[in-house]
Amino acid sequence: MSRRAEPRLSPGLLKDPVHLLALGFGTGLSPFAPGTLGSLLALPLAFALGEMPPAGAALAVAIFVAGGIWLCGESAKRIGRHDHPGIVWDEIAAVAAMSLILPGGPAWLALGFALFRVFDIFKPWPIRDLDHRLAGGLGIMLDDLVAAVYAAASVRLIEVLMTVI
Repeated sequence: MSRRAEPRLSPGLLKDPVHLLALGFGTGLSPFAPGTLGSLLALPLAFALGEMPPAGAALAVAIFVAGGIWLCGESAKRIGRHDHPGIVWDEIAAVAAMSLILPGGPAWLALGFALFRVFDIFKPWPIRDLDHRLAGGLGIMLDDLVAAVYAAASVRLIEVLMTVI
């Protein structure tokens, strides 16, 4: 199903803490690029994670991801649509996770962010399969996490190529 055909969600949903988080504090309600707007919420989080000891940052991301599996699944169930584009917690958690793998610095994070959005939108294999075949919160979270891994791997490859050239 095309994401353009999705019904608009009511701002009243934000009164429910599950939807407030899953809909990225309202960014998921945007009629234009809700996934991108939701992903932007992760950028300050990524900078904060970069200031933490690596083990603490990894634990925080693990909590965001594990909690996101339940959160996204529950929100989708209440909305009545698997992976509605308004659910953006998966993008937030994926960008946060990606930031742990990237080289330090805002330019690398910006490049990773841009590549993440490309992979999340176009969904190359196996991202599209994960998005369509896995139900519930795990399916909602996993396709974005794989897009984040693709983006981080691409940034790391570019980093290596820059040192060789």
